[in-house]
Amino acid sequence: MTVADAPVREDAPVPVPQPAIEPEAEVKPKDFLIIAYSGELEKVWATMILASTSAAMGVKTRVFVTFWGLQVFVKDEKRITGKNTMQKMMSAMQRPGVSHRKLSKMNFLGMGPWMMGKLAKQYNVASPKELLEAAQLMGVEFMPCQMTMDMFGLKPEDMIEGMGEPVGAATVIGLMTEQSVPLFI
Repeated sequence: MTVADAPVREDAPVPVPQPAIEPEAEVKPKDFLIIAYSGELEKVWATMILASTSAAMGVKTRVFVTFWGLQVFVKDEKRITGKNTMQKMMSAMQRPGVSHRKLSKMNFLGMGPWMMGKLAKQYNVASPKELLEAAQLMGVEFMPCQMTMDMFGLKPEDMIEGMGEPVGAATVIGLMTEQSVPLFI
């Protein structure tokens, strides 16, 4: 007689399969790395919202700023930057500073950013400048791109207070391949 042929008792307990107990894995917090390469208002706003929110959640947050994204971090009172004529012409065409951003669409000669600012105030949304200040207070590390600073003729004294040391692409690639979760804005 085999097990299959054995009579089944109706009052016998039926074994319930139990889930396998997995060893607790060590949860490593990931770093968050935002690569900000645009200076357009809505992208700057998104960068600052995400950076300040992740820092508020206790996530180590870095923002690598390059190309037009770097213009956001030039002091607002700087009108013209650069060492040569072409660099100065570029800064005149795209005024640097967090308070001088244009929209990518519907800029309407400055009317679009003004309307966005009015809506932000009406709905208690912090401005990019306020979010930047909050992010800095929470320890977000802002890393300017050395190559972009050289190309645009920017000096450390042109930049806002609290900027980190300029870094290169190799530093950013190193962060992305080690522990940081990257996001391009």
